[in-house]
Amino acid sequence: MTAAPDAPRPAPERGIPIVISAPSGTGKSTIADRLVEAHPSAVHSISCTTRALRPGERDGEHYFFTTNDEFKRKIETGEFLEWAIVHGHYYGTPLKALESQLENGRDVILTIDPQGALSVKRIYPAGVFIFVVPPSWDVLMKRLYKRATDDQKSVDIRVANARKEIAYVGHYEYLVVNDDLEEAVRHVTAIIMAEHMKTSRVNHRSLPILS
Repeated sequence: MTAAPDAPRPAPERGIPIVISAPSGTGKSTIADRLVEAHPSAVHSISCTTRALRPGERDGEHYFFTTNDEFKRKIETGEFLEWAIVHGHYYGTPLKALESQLENGRDVILTIDPQGALSVKRIYPAGVFIFVVPPSWDVLMKRLYKRATDDQKSVDIRVANARKEIAYVGHYEYLVVNDDLEEAVRHVTAIIMAEHMKTSRVNHRSLPILS
């Protein structure tokens, strides 16, 4: 995708935590990748997880892969912004790295489940919370079965979890239907641009007319 140049806008005081949640197979990771590719001011939040690496993944780039014991130690020492057990594995967001990016004016994209999103919302209520859904259950099932990395048991778990996750839609400010990926990316991009234009986020010192 060729990205249009960012329109001039007032500089924010801080970056914005942008949470994208969706059932497995809905495309949230692909949408997040497109956002980071198109906007240099946006970065991924790299989660820590106890699940195994998948083909093509690299430790420290896609996730920080660790053991159950090490993950539990990090919980006890308060190193996570949020953490949850998803599909039988631990996932967590390292707090120190996230806060450093926000302080440097970077938008941080978090692709996390609704449990984690609610934890983030308690700490960052001014964040942007977007829920992505497929157009129908039939489409979701087809996408899950096309994933060669999951066996039947894993697919069944993800479908059951999807039904639970969609019940959390009301906790999000925005809902995006991913029927066409390019359109979904445009919708999410528009949401983020609009959020940056909120008067509550504007750095008045960057605009002489407001100083």
